[in-house]
Amino acid sequence: MQRKLGDSTITVPIPDHKEIKLGTLKSIIRQSQLPSKEFAS
Repeated sequence: MQRKLGDSTITVPIPDHKEIKLGTLKSIIRQSQLPSKEFAS
């Protein structure tokens, strides 16, 4: 997944398995620079 911000691009890896570790999920959320509430269900 990529997000363009002006002249830079943020690339966030998305694992291809059913379950991911909590630390991996937190890292993905942090790297996405989106509010964590966007990921809550």
